[in-house]
Amino acid sequence: MDDYLRAGLAIFNAGQFHAAHDAWEDRWLELERGSRDERFLHGLIQFTAVVYHAQDANWDGVCGLAESAVTYLDGLPSDYRTINLDTVRTYLRAVRNDPEHVERVAPPRLTYDGVVLYPNDLDFDSSAVTAHVLAEEFGYDEWVIERAIGFARTDLDSGDEGSQFITLIMDFVQESENRGLVFQRLRGHVEKRDSRERDVDGLFE
Repeated sequence: MDDYLRAGLAIFNAGQFHAAHDAWEDRWLELERGSRDERFLHGLIQFTAVVYHAQDANWDGVCGLAESAVTYLDGLPSDYRTINLDTVRTYLRAVRNDPEHVERVAPPRLTYDGVVLYPNDLDFDSSAVTAHVLAEEFGYDEWVIERAIGFARTDLDSGDEGSQFITLIMDFVQESENRGLVFQRLRGHVEKRDSRERDVDGLFE
């Protein structure tokens, strides 16, 4: 849960409001309906939708989403899972009462244990979730990202913490201006390693 939560927070705080919900949605769908975690993620997903759809000035939609998001988040502790939930609820109530509030006041940054997370604050596991989300959002080949993460985990299991795959996945997440270049390097390393492993497998067939 925490890896998905942290990934979504970092993506949101980086200004990718549409992508942020993808880090939470798959995890949310697995949760028991009506459980605190399910309501929590459902509310956060709708909060990101409020911020995203405000860009289209669809005030009726924004108001409805703000209302339902407040409903999902009400009753949860103010620091549920160490998130600044009261700040989120205060913002949503203001938008519910006056949808154009979103034009006057920037959405709050989301904190985790009191810290505003950005992509460069994430560990590898949260970065792996983030890399999947960003690949889907921006149209990068998800097979390359999936294979790179798999190779990185294999390297970690063997004690190779300096793996180029770990470094490149982290760079893909953190270096938005150079993401295309990082992806090309990642693709090259993935194809080379994949080919080498297939050659070795062929020896034993």
